[in-house]
Amino acid sequence: MTHALAAGPGIVTLTSDFGTRDHYVGAMKGAVALVAPTVRVVDITHEIPSFDIAAGAFAIAQAYAFFPAGSVHVVVVDPGVGTARRPIAVAAARHVFVGPDNGVFAQVLEGERFEARRIDSRHGLAAVSRTFHGRDLFAPAAARLADGLPFETVGPPCSDLQLPRSAAGAAGMGRALHVDRYGNVVTSFRESDLAASEGLAVGEREIRRRASSYATAPAGEPFLIVGSSGYVEISVNRGSAATVLGIQAGAEVRLVGEGAERAPNQVQSANIRS
Repeated sequence: MTHALAAGPGIVTLTSDFGTRDHYVGAMKGAVALVAPTVRVVDITHEIPSFDIAAGAFAIAQAYAFFPAGSVHVVVVDPGVGTARRPIAVAAARHVFVGPDNGVFAQVLEGERFEARRIDSRHGLAAVSRTFHGRDLFAPAAARLADGLPFETVGPPCSDLQLPRSAAGAAGMGRALHVDRYGNVVTSFRESDLAASEGLAVGEREIRRRASSYATAPAGEPFLIVGSSGYVEISVNRGSAATVLGIQAGAEVRLVGEGAERAPNQVQSANIRS
């Protein structure tokens, strides 16, 4: 399969677990400017928890579609840097994704047709360190792609990408995909997974109340709401659901009520094909 990508808008986005205290993000932007000075760089976030590949996967999956087709998205959450893990570029959904082959693109590629290539080191800087592929390989390669490098020349095709899927577990089981800074708990359930009489449970706590907006729910009590991600969130009006429930991302969430034996349409459960 070959992806015929039209000339992109000259945009590179950056997502990482680098934070902003150190020089790492600035160095990546400098590498883009060295290779393609006219390419625009946009930060998505650099506050992914350290080494949290699943959190990086969630962040880019939520953001990329709001950029013009042809944008190039760099994601660097890379605890395996310097090992045999592959540096890859993936064309999917009319965008290009650049980063390590460690599962960070799993949510983006859920149910999508895609083409993946191993990035040839010649598209990086002259010297590629073993500890900073974000600066030395991913950012320069992304800059070249955003500046018009044909995707098929970035390197040889590769298959069998690392695309971890959420374990389905017992019927009606899901998990907390993400906890945002407000303490909203994004679950792996879609609205269609819950019948009108059903709710979600965390530990022994069942949440059945639903609301159409945060402000219409009683203060202090957890409730369910369909968030901007399209997933069902557990929230607390002017409070933190994560604190009230004592949970973090990755925690088990289960369906309760009539029909709770149904398995949810969990994230990453769709057939991923190339």
